[in-house]
Amino acid sequence: MAANVIVTLPNGDKKEAPKGISIAEFVKSSIGAGLAKAAVFAKLNDQVVDLSRAIDEDAALQIFTTKSPEALEVARHDAAHVVADAVQRLFPGTQVTIGPSIEEGFYYDFFRDKPFTPEELEQIENKANEIVASDAAFVRQEVSPAEALELFAGMGEKFKVEIINDIVAKGAKTLTLYRHGDWVDFCLGPHGPSTGRIGVIKILSSSGAYWRGDHRNPMLQRVYGTAFFDKKALEAWVKQREEAAKRDHRRLGKDLDLFHFHHFSPGAAFWTPRGTALYTVLSGYMRKLALDNGYVEIKTPLLFNKGLWELSGHWGKYRENMFLVEDSETKEQDYSLKPMNCPSHHLYYGFKKHSYRDLPLRFHTQDVLHRNEAAGALGGLTRVRQFAQDDAHIYCREDQIPDEVARFVKLLDKVYDAVGLKYSAKLSTRPLQRIGTDDLWDRAEAALKQALESIKLAYELKPGDGAFYGPKIDFDVSDSIGRKWQLGTIQLDYNAPERFELTYIGEDNKEHRPVVLHRAIYGSFERFIAILIEHFAGAFPAWLAPVQARVVYVADRQLDYCREVAAKLAAKGYRVELDDRGLSMQKKIAEAAVQKVPFTLVVGDREVETKAVAPRRYGGEDLKAMPLEQFEALLAKEAAWP
Repeated sequence: MAANVIVTLPNGDKKEAPKGISIAEFVKSSIGAGLAKAAVFAKLNDQVVDLSRAIDEDAALQIFTTKSPEALEVARHDAAHVVADAVQRLFPGTQVTIGPSIEEGFYYDFFRDKPFTPEELEQIENKANEIVASDAAFVRQEVSPAEALELFAGMGEKFKVEIINDIVAKGAKTLTLYRHGDWVDFCLGPHGPSTGRIGVIKILSSSGAYWRGDHRNPMLQRVYGTAFFDKKALEAWVKQREEAAKRDHRRLGKDLDLFHFHHFSPGAAFWTPRGTALYTVLSGYMRKLALDNGYVEIKTPLLFNKGLWELSGHWGKYRENMFLVEDSETKEQDYSLKPMNCPSHHLYYGFKKHSYRDLPLRFHTQDVLHRNEAAGALGGLTRVRQFAQDDAHIYCREDQIPDEVARFVKLLDKVYDAVGLKYSAKLSTRPLQRIGTDDLWDRAEAALKQALESIKLAYELKPGDGAFYGPKIDFDVSDSIGRKWQLGTIQLDYNAPERFELTYIGEDNKEHRPVVLHRAIYGSFERFIAILIEHFAGAFPAWLAPVQARVVYVADRQLDYCREVAAKLAAKGYRVELDDRGLSMQKKIAEAAVQKVPFTLVVGDREVETKAVAPRRYGGEDLKAMPLEQFEALLAKEAAWP
């Protein structure tokens, strides 16, 4: 039996170590104390494991440190355990259930007879950070189901017993426990080496939650929290969160009179005149860019028979997210509102024969779509049921893929630059649930990788995150306060042409399959507008602002001239309002600032006499009186589409 094992690191280096050495000891002795101090968990032959796990055979090893987002997710799960420990120390008799990490934090659900008060949440936070400071080791233990049941039943933890029984019923032979100090939980892991590695815990809020989400089950008390590896990162996050609350598009959408929602149509926005103006600008801007870049615009039906969705594969894999419609004759739900445009575009392509000379064909559409999102998941414009996309499908030859990806990225650069959004790219490969052969997936993934490398665009590899029909490149943007949003995408599809039997006649006069590129830059208009509202905090640049200029006056005797000013600017296509309410000029100026109008045009007797206006920028800059023609030139420059 070999006394040593060979450990392969991500950079290809191979290191020899004694068989049975723990990952933590290997890192400290073979790589360095610095990495050992920062390490949180590891991947051993692609299995996520604790640092205490032994290396018993030759293996590939990857270490995740406090600098990686994956490690922060583990630390937040560690923090959930610590918070549960703190609650049971402070409030004996409270039963524990589950405590997962979630986006930006974690929660833990408890069974007790009353909600937590704000004072109790503060006590929990203090006690949790005491446990962090104790630096208690997380210790993994494998036990039999019988041992686990005896342990938690003896502790009176009936919810843990229920979870264990469910897992045992599925055939589990061994279960894992994690202890820190005297506290123990049933958990799959992995966990960090000790509570001290967590850093700092902050409790955020609490709410009620039914056990397993079923209203027939007991009501639990859910405690939300977050954790960071150091106080500086936590403070930065808190500051960002406070700023995000000020920029919340739902509040600003109401304050700026952009959109409304009503319970009679959940998840579908009512756009006000100002909101419609913003929507229309974005729609027109994207339409012009698409048409100027070789796209043609088409429209396709809203309602389709299930035969289309069976052909596309959506009926079997996506039906729960579709709004089904009953056939008036068969009384069966054989129709659906379209949740995406792709299959209808494939039908459109197939209406006539195509030559290789026709390709690439680029179809652009902005049709309304519907997806049956869960009511509890709806939230402002970021999660809706009715929406539209700046959608396009490109039908091309395989050798045209790199050029089409490059053209798309160039267009995406122009749009994101226009609104000040920086981005990073991700290449997502085949998921577990997918259609098509491995050979098709190999070709598709290789084609996208080649396209990215040909334009020298840096990217992060995301194994398993592709669409069910093909790999994709996703673009994450960073807004003005540093938050990341997934927006643009281009997805390569070899499967749809096979399923829909799409063809073109090649130079050899034979039929060939095109490939399809699905692409969007905004994503959905609704979500993009939500992001822009928060990115600009409602203070849009003049080209995008719903109202570009508002005219106000000192006294009623200037009203006729103000009407003339507003009419002249409107006739040139600018979005102008005349505030003719019986309010003081100061109040009108203040309200224009609240509405974040880029220019407020003040008119008094002198402006009437000289045919001038006195513009003030949003933010307070007084540009002084100028001839109306001079302001028109200024507005023309700032209101021009980028």
